[in-house]
Amino acid sequence: MTVTAIVLAAGQGSRFRAEAGADQDKLWVDCVGLDGVVRPVIEQVLVNLPECVVKRWVVTSPDRTDVVRLAEAYGCEVLLLRSTGMGESIAAAVAASGPADGWLVVLGDMPFIRPSSIERVIDGLGQGSISVPVQEGRYGHPVAFGQAFGPGLMALTGDRGAKPLFAQATVHEVLVKDPGVLWDVDLPHSLNFAHI
Repeated sequence: MTVTAIVLAAGQGSRFRAEAGADQDKLWVDCVGLDGVVRPVIEQVLVNLPECVVKRWVVTSPDRTDVVRLAEAYGCEVLLLRSTGMGESIAAAVAASGPADGWLVVLGDMPFIRPSSIERVIDGLGQGSISVPVQEGRYGHPVAFGQAFGPGLMALTGDRGAKPLFAQATVHEVLVKDPGVLWDVDLPHSLNFAHI
């Protein structure tokens, strides 16, 4: 199964900037990864994508030239978008990326997800299903969508993301022991991951 990863990195991170400073882009702030290496948040996300994910797209804003260069260095296609929200970003990336057996939606501010968790989410995917990691009873990220959801993903708008598609889907819950699937870097203190 050829799954296309869509890394969402077009949001402005306003909550992070409000606390850390207007010039602080949370995607470009250094943090210590699962392997103990210090890298920018978005690079940790790209490093954690498993090798089985060959097709990779990063959606980001035109002013994030550092993110664009980094994404290209990691072999990603880049979609430049001044996005009004997550839904619009997903729709544009699915349309741009072309045919696939499925899509893996990855948030660019979640640098602590184990590659093995991502592989298990992909393995749980069927053409007509959605595969989602579950940590301690809560849905996490990334989320994989089967081929049948292409039209629905391309029809998304605004900031709601793909949550509405869950209502009409067979949802495959992948139980993981990985707090990283719930851990985003919305605020500066979130850069210090509590390894459990």
